[in-house]
Amino acid sequence: MAESNPTESALLASKICNQISSVFSTKSPNPAALDVLVQEIADAANRNGRVFLYGVGREGLMLKALSMRLFHLGLSAHCVFDMNTPPIGPSDLLISSAGPGGFSTVDAISGVAKSSGARVLLLTAQPDSGSSMKYASAVAYIPAQTMADDNAGDGEKERPLLPMGSVYEGAMFVLFEMVVFKLGEILKQSPEAVRARHTNLE
Repeated sequence: MAESNPTESALLASKICNQISSVFSTKSPNPAALDVLVQEIADAANRNGRVFLYGVGREGLMLKALSMRLFHLGLSAHCVFDMNTPPIGPSDLLISSAGPGGFSTVDAISGVAKSSGARVLLLTAQPDSGSSMKYASAVAYIPAQTMADDNAGDGEKERPLLPMGSVYEGAMFVLFEMVVFKLGEILKQSPEAVRARHTNLE
C-alpha cells in the first residue's frame, strides 16, 4: 500500500471540506438550519427548559457532541437513554435527527416528547416526507446526501468521496459548531465560563 504524501492529504481534505461546505450554500425556501436551531435552543433557555437530544448511528454521535457543548454553555442538556436522563416536560426541547426522513426509534421518542408537551426540533434532509415529520414543532433542513439517496450499488463506477450519510453527518458537526458560537454570544457565555464547565475527570 503506497503512503500518501502531505500534498495528497491536503487535497483530499480540501475536497471533503468543500463538499460539506457546499451544503450551506444550497438555496432553499426553508429557513436556515442555523437560525432554527439557535432560536429553538435560545427559547428553551429563556423558559428555563432542558434540551434533550436523540439520533441513531453517526447522527446520534454528532448530537452527543452538541449535547456536551450545550452543557458547557450552561444549559441543562441530556442525551436520551443516558442513565441520568430526566423526564421531559412542557418547557423542554427535544432535538432529534432523521436524515432520511424517519427512523422508528426517532418516531417513538418524538411522539413521547410531543405528547408530554415538549417542543420537537427535527433535523432532516427530507423535510417534505418521512415518518418523523408529523411530530416536529420545527424543522432544521440540512440539504445533504443521506442513506436515502446514496447511489452505491446502482452501478456507480467512481468511488464516492463521502459515502452513505457522511455528507449529512459532517454537515451536522459543522452546523453545531456554528450553533455553539452563536449561542455563546446570545447567552453571554465567555470562553472562560465555557471552559470552566469542562470536566476535570480525565
